[in-house]
Amino acid sequence: MGLDDRKLAVLRAIVEDYVSTQEPVGSKALVERHQLGVSPATVRNDMAVLEEEGYIRQPHTSAGRVPTDRGYRLFVDRLSRVKPLSPAERRAIERFLVGAVDLDDVVHRTVRLLAQLTRQVAVVQYPSLARSSVRHLELVPISTTRLMLVMIADTGRVEQRLVELPGPVPADDVTDLRRLVNEKLAGARLSDTPPLVQALVEEALPKLRPTMTTLATVLLETLVERHEERIALAGTANLTRGGLLDFQGSLRPILEALEEEVVLLKLIGETEPSTTRVLIGDENEFDNLRAASVVSTGYGPGATIVGGLGVLGPTRMDYPGNIATVRAVARYVGELLAQN
Repeated sequence: MGLDDRKLAVLRAIVEDYVSTQEPVGSKALVERHQLGVSPATVRNDMAVLEEEGYIRQPHTSAGRVPTDRGYRLFVDRLSRVKPLSPAERRAIERFLVGAVDLDDVVHRTVRLLAQLTRQVAVVQYPSLARSSVRHLELVPISTTRLMLVMIADTGRVEQRLVELPGPVPADDVTDLRRLVNEKLAGARLSDTPPLVQALVEEALPKLRPTMTTLATVLLETLVERHEERIALAGTANLTRGGLLDFQGSLRPILEALEEEVVLLKLIGETEPSTTRVLIGDENEFDNLRAASVVSTGYGPGATIVGGLGVLGPTRMDYPGNIATVRAVARYVGELLAQN
């Protein structure tokens, strides 16, 4: 059975009231707080239909009703209007992020900002090396037989490796090696570099080839083989702010899930470009998160997505506000990376 506009308006009012008050919502309160234009008896009938259809339920402790996962889903898809951020919130985001000095600082500021603005748990994935390109490769002589290889990605991520050379290498040769690796690899996506590294060895002058062969092994390790993803987390204490009905009365499963980096990466690291993904309750594939909701999106310079970010909290969350904040923060971080 389809729901008419009035029943949809009642459902919207129930979701908004329950999110703001943390209390199950009764028909009398709805009529007092919202201009529904009908009597409490009519609202009670509408609520009975919503309950029958699985959009709201009655917690055993109360006469009021609370939304179900299905009710929240309908609210997010059809009833909520994304709240635009206020000019003050936008300025706060800009000011907070603009002072960042390096990529680590950007990520840590972003995750703290998200947690503060949404009052949820915030998760930010560091820019994924798998999606990055080489900006610059630096070779720093430590001694005549050792070099430090520094790879700087276009996303600001920096990877360093020590290279043990097969024999002493003069400074002029190091200069040549630096020029050759940058000419070949600068601007290339990390995932496209293996054949280019192979070509460096094949094209090297005989006197440079032994050194280039050793360097190529470390280059491949740096550029391709070690794609461990990193995650930053903030605002776990926000989980305790809610009411008795949040998380079905137990935080332990949620806290256990937050310790699993693989889980967090799956939640926020697989978001499609320019979409905001909202997972509500049972829509989460991880059992420990069946009482939580996640709002996430991808971020990156321009149209390139290099990582994901999002927030996690009770199903009783301010979806319009959190969606707007997650989108806005992702956009600012993307602009920051583009300027970087």
